Amino acid sequence: MPASRRRELSDIDALKALAHPLRQQLLTWLQRHGSATSADLAAEFGADRGATSYHLRQLARFEFIEEDTDRSSGRRKYWRAIPQDVRLPRSPADPEVAAAADEIGRQWMDRADRDLAAYLSGREAFGEFATAAMHSFGATMLSAEELAEFGEEYIAFLNRWHREPGKASPDSRHITVVFHAFPTPDSGDGS
Repeated sequence: MPASRRRELSDIDALKALAHPLRQQLLTWLQRHGSATSADLAAEFGADRGATSYHLRQLARFEFIEEDTDRSSGRRKYWRAIPQDVRLPRSPADPEVAAAADEIGRQWMDRADRDLAAYLSGREAFGEFATAAMHSFGATMLSAEELAEFGEEYIAFLNRWHREPGKASPDSRHITVVFHAFPTPDSGDGS
């Protein structure tokens, strides 16, 4: 499986486009379910069809999604997510860039927390997927350089397992993967 294109996101306009909450929802839906029209997505989110179409065009303008030309026909346009490894800027000097990147990161973490809470509250409904799911909490000692390398190896590993919606095996379902690797703050409690 080819790796997703790495994209260092530092352009303020692209960051602002991605920081919009409805655009995050639209992009996430397309990543999880595959292509859809603006009408499909407007119905899914209870949003105005014209506004949904505008937000999809903005996501396309900044190359987060593209037209699915295989499914589109006439005025009926399908959109699909572009597989990419989006990286938010680290310690940007521009406060506007920092604020937009922080907002996107917050939205990503909120979505991960909601997904995990929803799964844990009803995991018995997931059958064999609940049995196969894994939760791990670990720690190690690394230099800053090793931590950066560790993160890159994780992304490469995740890309190796990436499957596009509609191209995965019929018994597949969307799997959320959340990864954190950060220096452990001193807790002051001896732990």
